[in-house]
Amino acid sequence: MKLTFRWYGKNDSISLNYIRQIPNMSGVVTALYDVPVGEAWKEQSLIELKKLCNENGLEMEVIESIPVHEEIKYGGPNRDYYIENYIKNIELVARHGVKCICYNFMPVFDWLRTNMHHQNEDGSNSLSYSYEEFKKVDPNNLHLPGWDESYTKDELNNLLKIYQKMSHEDLFNNLVYFLNKIIPVCEKCNVNMAIHPDDPPWDIFNLPRIVSNEQDLDKMFNAVPSKRNGLTLCTGSFGASKNNDLVHMANKYSSQGRVHFLHMRNILYTDDHDSFCEVGHCSSSGSINMAKIVEALVNNNFDGYVRPDHGRNIFGEDGKPGYGLYDRALGANYINGLFEAFEYTKKKGE
Repeated sequence: MKLTFRWYGKNDSISLNYIRQIPNMSGVVTALYDVPVGEAWKEQSLIELKKLCNENGLEMEVIESIPVHEEIKYGGPNRDYYIENYIKNIELVARHGVKCICYNFMPVFDWLRTNMHHQNEDGSNSLSYSYEEFKKVDPNNLHLPGWDESYTKDELNNLLKIYQKMSHEDLFNNLVYFLNKIIPVCEKCNVNMAIHPDDPPWDIFNLPRIVSNEQDLDKMFNAVPSKRNGLTLCTGSFGASKNNDLVHMANKYSSQGRVHFLHMRNILYTDDHDSFCEVGHCSSSGSINMAKIVEALVNNNFDGYVRPDHGRNIFGEDGKPGYGLYDRALGANYINGLFEAFEYTKKKGE
């Protein structure tokens, strides 16, 4: 595996110099975050970004993400224009050494939490989702943590109106349309597309979600069989549903060569509904058996990219929710230990 760390570019409060000090760190996962969704990236900006990474001894082989424009998702009249721009971006990043693109196909909201600073018993704070708090949200007057500045009220209402007419099958067909356009380009460019699961993995505000479970993945991979059409196995996103067997999914899709990227984070279920909070990465901290997931991946010779996903704010750090330095650095070391142990055991048994 290649251990990586998400980095939000020059404006990130966490420097590349800090990231490079994490043991076994191969590179960063980043993007051109200032480009409007759907537009073509400028080559010079990408060159400058890669130069910064390389000067700090870090690779830039994973892009997270090139966002998919909403018109592609709902099949608007301009979707082919946006798909052409997407293709240009795939070709551009491939020329500069990118091997994997993480993206999602979630309508309107690509993540949802009800609290950005949930107070944990150990004194840390983290992201959380409360079923009871979510029930209080008025869909006609949405105010969501982390999203209040992403859309104007009119933009949001218009998008929600468009999607209310869409079925799961409609959205799935639009995903397949998109993949059939871009995957042949990925084949030529040697780039893997790694779709991120729905976060959380169920419908919200009557918006259809189509990458939530094993059945969804099988349907997508059957529709577009190329191995370039792969998965970001996000343990926290899939794990938010108690119906998902993460160890089985890790084993199944890594054996198929579909897992191109791994997001490792743990969550703790906090009630009998869908509520959870994000916790430290190790298995004992939460409800997900991280060790068994890594064991399944190692047994299937997983050689993709891994990054520690959302961490808590610990040691007094007031970082970007989910993306502080300290807990993700601890998570990276935990990931190192799991992979080293299972790879050693596997090698010893051969």
